[in-house]
Amino acid sequence: MANHYTITAPVKSKDGKTRYPRVGVLFENHNRETGEVFYTIKLDFPVGVTELVAFPPKPRDEETPEVTG
Repeated sequence: MANHYTITAPVKSKDGKTRYPRVGVLFENHNRETGEVFYTIKLDFPVGVTELVAFPPKPRDEETPEVTG
């Protein structure tokens, strides 16, 4: 399995074709202490930040009310 993924953004051009230019890269990481998997996203251009980190959702506490949108 690849240790990184290319991140693209779909852009529809005037000719009706959709192109997917690269906007960054995603790396899968593992916490050395817990083994928990998390992802780091590094963007090719600044949009306020140049790096994002994604973690899998944690189980909800049964007493926590569910948020609905």
